[in-house]
Amino acid sequence: MNEKLRQLLLRHEGKRLMPYVDIVGKVTIGVGRNLTDNGITDCECESMFLHDIDMAHSSLAIFFPDCDGWAEARENALIDMMFNMGARRFGGFKKMIAAVRIGDWAGAAREMLDSSWAIQLPTRVSELAKMVKTGR
Repeated sequence: MNEKLRQLLLRHEGKRLMPYVDIVGKVTIGVGRNLTDNGITDCECESMFLHDIDMAHSSLAIFFPDCDGWAEARENALIDMMFNMGARRFGGFKKMIAAVRIGDWAGAAREMLDSSWAIQLPTRVSELAKMVKTGR
């Protein structure tokens, strides 16, 4: 790649890590990536998806350092939850977190189901709560 071209484009386009609307009304991100007209490629989507899974897993490990020793279904369910809501909202599930920390999987599942999150996404939360409760 031509480094002078790279620097020229960076200087003219700027670099923004959050989406914004450019001067002609196009949703843009990064270094002039026009999301409105061009979107992202399948490869870029997969790369972001895998990165976000890793981030959700890392965030879960902050709450539960021993999570890699759990039944795979339980770990997957809680990573799915973290992926969906992010660490800040996840941290609001204080009773569920406390139940998980003592291995009360049925209690953790109950806390998942007794939430506004379960009202918003009933099918998803029901499936995840069952995975947490049963380990399958």
